[in-house]
Order: sequence, then C-alpha cells, then structure tokens
Amino acid sequence: MPKPLTEAERQQFLAEKHVAVLAVAAKDGRPPVAVPIWYDYTPGGDIRINTGADSRKAKLVREAGVVTVTVQREQPPYRYAIVEGTVVDATTPAPREAREEIAIRYLGPEDGRAFTDGMDDFASVLFTIRPDRWITQDYSDGA
Repeated sequence: MPKPLTEAERQQFLAEKHVAVLAVAAKDGRPPVAVPIWYDYTPGGDIRINTGADSRKAKLVREAGVVTVTVQREQPPYRYAIVEGTVVDATTPAPREAREEIAIRYLGPEDGRAFTDGMDDFASVLFTIRPDRWITQDYSDGA
C-alpha cells in the first residue's frame, strides 16, 4: 500500500540525483509547459534550476512566478515528490559557479566542467524556487 514519504525521506529523496519535470502555466492559449530538467537541492533549502534565459520556459516561469517540480524514481520501488513552489529569485546571467555545480551533479566533475565551458556563451538564468507544498508517495512495502 503506498504511503507518503516522511519529511526526512522527502528531503533525502529530492537531494538525490534525479531528472525532474518542471511544469509552469501558460497564458498564450497553449498547454502548460512540462519539461525534463536538471536541478540542485540541499535538504531544507530551495530548488535551483538553470535554463536558457530567452526560452519559452524561462519566460513563462518569470510570468507565473510559481512552478511545479516533479521528481520520481522510475524503477521499483517507485517514489515521487511533487513540489509546488514560488520563484524567489531569477539571476541573469546564471552565475558560472551555480551552472557548474548543477552540471557536475549530473555529469561528474570532468564532464560537468566541460559542459559548463561549452555553455559559457549561452544566455542563461538561474531560478531559485522556494518549496511551498509537497505531495509525495512511496510504493515500497516498508520491508
């Protein structure tokens, strides 16, 4: 029987390396944007995402000021955490240190630095998202 994650489990799960899905409302007659994205999170802190400053996604995040971030484990036992949050900061250009930390989280030190080097001429924005509400589910049997 599925059960919600405890606060400690939720914090730890979100801090693990997963590809998230960022969802943000659209007012232009198109459906909401929902895209896979790398993120950074320290337990008890905010979520940080880096993306192209001129992308539709970034424009919608700025307009809406609120987003949903879904993080899931795709292998059994399934788990997910959905975070509804408020954008509390948007830094353009995204600081190199933050871009590099996020890239290293997913690619490791050498490839993360190389990825960041390759993106230096790419206009980016770092969004900081304060988690406001959580919805979680754990499908392990507790054994």
